[in-house]
Amino acid sequence: MTVRNGTARSRPPRRNHGEQLKDEVYRQMFRLEEGRPGAELDLTIALLRAWLASDSNSGVSNSREWLKKICPLCLLMIDARQQASNSGLPCIQ
Repeated sequence: MTVRNGTARSRPPRRNHGEQLKDEVYRQMFRLEEGRPGAELDLTIALLRAWLASDSNSGVSNSREWLKKICPLCLLMIDARQQASNSGLPCIQ
C-alpha cells in the first residue's frame, strides 16, 4: 500500500456560466454549419440564453461585448441556412 503525502489532486478550474454559454453557442454554430436538422432553432435558443444571462447579475455581463460580435455572424448563418433550405440547394458557407 502506498502512503499519500496529503496533497489532493488539483482539479481543473470550473468554468463559469458565461464560458459554458459561449461553448453552447459555438457548438450550435458548428451543428448549423454541418446542416443538422433543427440547428437554426437550437442556435437561436443558445443566443437568447446568452443574452438573458448577460442581463442578469450572475457575473456574465462581460459576455456582452462577445455577444455583440458573434450575433451578427450567427444571424447571417441562420439566414443563409433558411434561404438554402427554401431553395432546395445545399448551403455553402
